[in-house]
Amino acid sequence: MKNVPLADVDHVDRVVLPIGTDYPPGHVLDWHEHRRAQFLYGATGVMVVDTADGTWTVPPERAVLIPAATRHRVRMLGVSTRSLYIEPDAVPWWPATCTVVDVPPLLRELLLAAVEFEPDYSLSGREAVIAALLLHEISERAPLPFHVGIPASADLARLCRAYLAAPDAGVTNADWAAGTHMSERAFTRRFRVETGESPAVWRARARLLAAVPLLRTASVSEVGGRLGYASPAAFTAAFTRAFGMPPSRFAAAGAGGTHRAPLRRAGR
Repeated sequence: MKNVPLADVDHVDRVVLPIGTDYPPGHVLDWHEHRRAQFLYGATGVMVVDTADGTWTVPPERAVLIPAATRHRVRMLGVSTRSLYIEPDAVPWWPATCTVVDVPPLLRELLLAAVEFEPDYSLSGREAVIAALLLHEISERAPLPFHVGIPASADLARLCRAYLAAPDAGVTNADWAAGTHMSERAFTRRFRVETGESPAVWRARARLLAAVPLLRTASVSEVGGRLGYASPAAFTAAFTRAFGMPPSRFAAAGAGGTHRAPLRRAGR
């Protein structure tokens, strides 16, 4: 299925519904949720997924797992997606929060094959096997750290979302504290309680996430300079520490990253 609204086929009695969709540059899927869990793969471009709890940046050739009934918003930057909408009971191992994962060649080819299915594809033979194998492959994927948490408090959440929209290395804790009419010490303590990290650490990670879409059209040197790094080497070192791979990797949309435990439950 391609360019078909989920609402038109959600009733179909299939555990896995594959849908491919092409989006114009900069398209925003405003806040919504699905009854099914979603595996959202960007065959091209970069996606930014927001929930009440955080923001996930999905580089090219990666995907994000979105839990069922999770309210979310997606910004598409030159994206053609291949999605799987999955009955929640079929994937008890699905993560409880959005999770970015890599998409190796086998999984990519299975996704490309699946979006050619009809909604009521056969429950026996090749199509059924591909649908089942997709779930096995997804369960083996390793989480990647392309996200930042969003505080629960409305005032802190506004600060964080505004910073994500326009990251500025010159912003200080004192600036943020003044915006909430708190002392710097009280503000920093409150921010750490709600996010688990200091405001400065959070902003540094947010700037690195902002680099991912910028790297689609600008060099490592240009992106590092725009985000306030003193040199390309400093930017590359910080990016690599945060994400386990250098920023140059994203210009080629290569796969890779450090190994982490798979998503599936032990013993599955």
